[in-house]
Amino acid sequence: MKQIDGGITAVPGIQAAGVHAGIKKTEFKDLALIVTDVPATAAGVFTKNSVTAAPVLVCRQNLSNPTAQAIIINSGNANACTGELGMTNAQRMVNTTAEQLGIDQNLVLVSSTGVIGQQLPMDKIEDGIQIAVNALSDGGGGDAAEAIMTTDTHPKSAALEIEINGKPVRIGGIAKGSGMIAPNMATMLSYLTTDVNINSDTLQSALTDVVDNTYNLLTVDTDRSTNDTVIILATGGAKNTEIVDAKGKDFEVFCDGLQFVCTELIKMLARDGEGATKLVEVVVKSAKNRSDAEKAARAVAESPLVKTAVFANDANWGRIMMAIGKSGAEFDPYQVDVLLGDYLLVKNGMDAGYDEEKATQLFDNDPVRITIDLRAGNTEITMWTCDYSYDYIRINADYRT
Repeated sequence: MKQIDGGITAVPGIQAAGVHAGIKKTEFKDLALIVTDVPATAAGVFTKNSVTAAPVLVCRQNLSNPTAQAIIINSGNANACTGELGMTNAQRMVNTTAEQLGIDQNLVLVSSTGVIGQQLPMDKIEDGIQIAVNALSDGGGGDAAEAIMTTDTHPKSAALEIEINGKPVRIGGIAKGSGMIAPNMATMLSYLTTDVNINSDTLQSALTDVVDNTYNLLTVDTDRSTNDTVIILATGGAKNTEIVDAKGKDFEVFCDGLQFVCTELIKMLARDGEGATKLVEVVVKSAKNRSDAEKAARAVAESPLVKTAVFANDANWGRIMMAIGKSGAEFDPYQVDVLLGDYLLVKNGMDAGYDEEKATQLFDNDPVRITIDLRAGNTEITMWTCDYSYDYIRINADYRT
């Protein structure tokens, strides 16, 4: 496994572009396009929020035939809560992209991110699509990563090379998201590309499993977006023996590579949470089962009191005990240990006699790691989050102005 540069366009046969279409008030890029040289096997997972954005509905419909050749994405406007006109506009984005690329409209997927409840400026978007098509290049992954940003402070991309059947296989990805992040997938968006040769059912299985262990274990502010989307395109260009079922070494190697890329991306997302100053990993060990492990980890990762204590470099372990106690997980409070990094704060549910000054210094670690040993079973899980600073309120108070 070797990390490489280039994000989505590190994969042969992928072109991308990111351009300014005028959707945002600023001059920042706000329209991205990802295109494969040939139709690719596609899979996706989407938000479970019942208030679902129009582009998500269009994507789900188009992925009923799991083949795609292009993804068009706008930022600055979520096209959510926009009724029939919103659906029409999402489809117009698909149709315009297909027309400009000379491909079937069923091969185009669409995403949007930004403010909810506003109609898309379709004249600007349609003009922007033509600009994006003309700007496509095999080095355009960075521009695409930039164009999908909203309150993000920097673009996020990752890529690596693995070997399957003696063939080099590449996996690349980009993501955006800074707030309204608590994915529960089947405003956070991620797009993945690979040249692995894999059939559609197996690709969907791989993506679903990896998302469940990466994006669905990410939280910034507990708010589940109307637009959450993760899509992967697999071109088959690596010419490895086709992976046809979700078992065996080849499938395992591919999933490991995909999980690595997605984990790198979610760490970037958590680190860039709105107003964040620290990346935080919450590890729950020895839980009774997966459900209890996730309940406990999520309760700690989403607790405003824990997150503000991390910002303040305050080893206030009582807030951690409170959070796991409200989580609904089954455990004996007087069996619980809590560590900050490798330093024991809580032993058997009580003060371990730690040194406050030493504990305070551990908040300079990157990431800040909180480990909770429930001593109730054999399941372990890690969630990623960030601290809450004063800027979280400022950013969200000023979001529309």
